[in-house]
Amino acid sequence: MARLSALVRNLTAETAFTVLAAARALKAQGKDVVELEIGDSPFPSTPHAKRAGILAIEENQTGYCPSLGLPEFRMAAAEVVSAEFGYQATSENIVVGSGAKPFEQFFAEAVLDPGDGVLIFSPHFPTYLPNLERRAARAVLAPLRVEREFRPDPADVRRFVATDPQPRAIFLNSPHNPTGGVATRADLAAIAEVVRGSDLMVFSDEPYCHMVWSGRHASILAQPGMLERTVAAYTFSKSYSMSGWRIGFAVAAPDVVQAIGKLINTTASCSPPLAQRAACAALISDAETRDVYMERFRRKVERLCDGLERIDGFRVVRPAGTFYVFPDVRSVCNRLGITSHGLALYLLEGADDEFGVACLGGECFGEAGSGFLRFSCAEPDERIDQAIAFLPRALDRPDRVRRYLEANSQFVLSQPYRVN
Repeated sequence: MARLSALVRNLTAETAFTVLAAARALKAQGKDVVELEIGDSPFPSTPHAKRAGILAIEENQTGYCPSLGLPEFRMAAAEVVSAEFGYQATSENIVVGSGAKPFEQFFAEAVLDPGDGVLIFSPHFPTYLPNLERRAARAVLAPLRVEREFRPDPADVRRFVATDPQPRAIFLNSPHNPTGGVATRADLAAIAEVVRGSDLMVFSDEPYCHMVWSGRHASILAQPGMLERTVAAYTFSKSYSMSGWRIGFAVAAPDVVQAIGKLINTTASCSPPLAQRAACAALISDAETRDVYMERFRRKVERLCDGLERIDGFRVVRPAGTFYVFPDVRSVCNRLGITSHGLALYLLEGADDEFGVACLGGECFGEAGSGFLRFSCAEPDERIDQAIAFLPRALDRPDRVRRYLEANSQFVLSQPYRVN
């Protein structure tokens, strides 16, 4: 066998895709599975995006393009964020990538040196830490608290700056995956005040910018002086149902944009022009369809929350944004003697031979998520209803839970979760 690097041997993957693979394998064997594990959209890509992508192929627009992105796409992106999010950007502030996720790596490579400390609010998106490991940077975790509705606490930023030996960056994610928490403008103003008085840079991960269920999305870029200190990442996967197109962009100061452009040049060369033309058309012409989709998602979130709240032992903090619901199931886990991710996999694999529900245990997003489950709303309403109806029955099958734990002892809960 090949001798692999320490980095890749220790690299952790995003568990949602692991559970997705397990769910699809069971479905291939004939099991009926409701997939609430993956953060994908059940809706088709928006119409102007599809037409523009098809036209790009028909017109043979399938060669290379500039590493920073097509000029017309960069301009459209700058105009939209300026109009919608309250800060002024030009095309020089825009760099195009394959979704929002690659900018985690580009930010780390452009900004971080070995030993740098990076504040991450947890539970956290699981690929943040591997991208720090690529640069031998240190993750400093601060908990998101239920009593703050899973909003980042500026006090944690102040503490980080005051106590870390080499503070360099903050990862912000609002609206937040997996909890659905949304940072307020006051939260962001207080964090920006600390950042402006330090050497910190901010990675602002904003894929769910159109999924705010009360009010409007707030970006830290709208705070004075933060354009020079922030890389904000956006994607078309959620707002325009274009996850498979793998297209997004980041907003940053021109010198940071140029640095990221070099990183793209030496890795991917560029993002596919046909996907960029589709995304550009979505920005210019698909806002109405986008908003219809977002309203449908809002209703799905409400439907899922209503159902989960009726289940004995589930405690639900309704998300302020995203299409995820993150119920507290610690009392259920304590009663059954199973970890939260064990519970998630039991619902998929062990609760019933013919039917299963795929979701994720909160520990997939760091230890701070232990005792919670994450459900997405990426299924038709009738399938969400089927999943809700199944959960109480699955939890009332102690013999099946026991057999599942006998076969999967790694999910035995060694110490009960602390219940507030």
